[in-house]
Amino acid sequence: MEAGPTNGSAEVSDRSEATTRRRLLAGGAAAAAGVTALAGCLGGRDGPVPAPEVTSDRIADWRATDSAEGVVFERSYGVTTVRALEHTRTYEYAPVADALAETVDPSGSPLRFVATRLDLRPAVDRLPGEVGRDRIVSEVAAAATEVFRAQLRDAGIAGVAVADEGISTVTSGHTATVWRLTGEFALDGDLPLPSGSTADVDGLLDVGARLGVWHDGTDVLVAGGAYPAEPVLARLDRSLPDGVDAERAVTRVAGEDAAAALATDPADFDVDVSQLLISVE
Repeated sequence: MEAGPTNGSAEVSDRSEATTRRRLLAGGAAAAAGVTALAGCLGGRDGPVPAPEVTSDRIADWRATDSAEGVVFERSYGVTTVRALEHTRTYEYAPVADALAETVDPSGSPLRFVATRLDLRPAVDRLPGEVGRDRIVSEVAAAATEVFRAQLRDAGIAGVAVADEGISTVTSGHTATVWRLTGEFALDGDLPLPSGSTADVDGLLDVGARLGVWHDGTDVLVAGGAYPAEPVLARLDRSLPDGVDAERAVTRVAGEDAAAALATDPADFDVDVSQLLISVE
């Protein structure tokens, strides 16, 4: 079993988390600056916010786990109050989620995909001239990154840090600011062994993630996903006693398909998440 963090390392982690948040917020502002030149009214519809749609066929292996609506941003600019309403859909990769549930049953999941549509009300173009369009969109884009980070926290993914930033053209033809991130997932639980006993699994699984933010001419869209940055089966193998094979143990408990899912190459997940991200409309 790996030792827990010391108080000193916890303080470092807190500082790192704060720094990461500032970088993501700054990135959200940069993304907003890139979309404000596009045509469109940036909001202005009445009624419910339409759900974001994941148009890639790859979503077939991902199971919808939640659909939520709410207000992620509300701020007054003089006599005018601007609100950003969200509609967020959350997914998990079913083969790995089921395999983990049948074996170690950890809290959360290292595979999560999130798509969010943000609608500004009133529309930015309808606001008084002294209310800066760039400023509002920057703040809304920053709030959008927080939606994604909250989803990762809910999935049990901690220590999220920005690895790099770039741009990408999404399927709809718009330009997104895209970040690559890293984090850790606590892979803990008890794995039944062929001998009839159980082995304590307690370790940190490296996680990769991608996040994109763009404006589609009407709304701000946020899409991103997290995935294991190493084969889950390999991490389980390192946690088991010498002489105990993780593949054999998982196969005995959950079957060959589960073992194969946990042995998936992280590069395959990265491609999946990247393709899902750009397909959101």
